[in-house]
Amino acid sequence: MRVEQRAEKTAPEIVSWRRLQLVEAGFRPALAAEVARDAAFDLHALIELVERGCEPELAVRILAPLNDGRPV
Repeated sequence: MRVEQRAEKTAPEIVSWRRLQLVEAGFRPALAAEVARDAAFDLHALIELVERGCEPELAVRILAPLNDGRPV
């Protein structure tokens, strides 16, 4: 599963912290790294879904930011 890169820049320390939180919640490292770089994802909502039994990949799909009106 590929997550689109957003134009928003996030400080490396924040990205690192977000990635660590996602990995600790059960995300595969590669997926955690992709999602951590995208500030449009609500980290807390992702982790909450996973804690409630949702697979990380599905949580990412559910909470994926809209694609700015472009066709899917």
